[in-house]
Amino acid sequence: MREMFITVEGIDGSGKSTQARILKDNIEKTGLKVLLTREPGGSSIGGIIRKALLTKKMDSLTEFLLFASDRNEHIESIILPSIHNGTVVISDRFTDSSLAYQGYGRGVEIKFINSVHNTITKGLSPDISFLIDISPQISIERMKVMQLDRIEQEGMEFLKRVRKGYLEIARKESRFVVIDGLKSVDSIANQMFATYLARRKQWIKEKS
Repeated sequence: MREMFITVEGIDGSGKSTQARILKDNIEKTGLKVLLTREPGGSSIGGIIRKALLTKKMDSLTEFLLFASDRNEHIESIILPSIHNGTVVISDRFTDSSLAYQGYGRGVEIKFINSVHNTITKGLSPDISFLIDISPQISIERMKVMQLDRIEQEGMEFLKRVRKGYLEIARKESRFVVIDGLKSVDSIANQMFATYLARRKQWIKEKS
């Protein structure tokens, strides 16, 4: 039976990667197989693309198309085979990241991004998408102690556009759960796991 596909989203510094790892551990305790992956770089080819994306200066459209290439390979070689093999897949970023960062953030046409995604996803959509929401001010404060990649260095106005994009997407999509990223790590983790359990119960009911 096809398993669940879960994504974790948020602007830089939101803590999404930490929470994705905790969610993986919590789901594994229920006895299910879980794969934690990421974008960009979840596949072997994606690793090459990730290095270019995070270090090389490029046009906004080029940036999106590289993310899309990474995503296509990620879906084909990692996500689809895993969920159809009975493994829960958690992805640290997915299509919503491109809508928020390259669409709302960079100004790449949303219709074009959606058109490309419609081709490469082949109907695949997350069963749950968690958006860990923090302000751009908190994001920049948290990243002061980090070594930043090219995209993380964009600054306040860029992050404002990206966050606005995420919140607009979340309002339109019922799969989204928006979580206050200022809560404690444990509080966020507990909320995400409880939501997963409730959504999974409903998901199984709909599948049966």
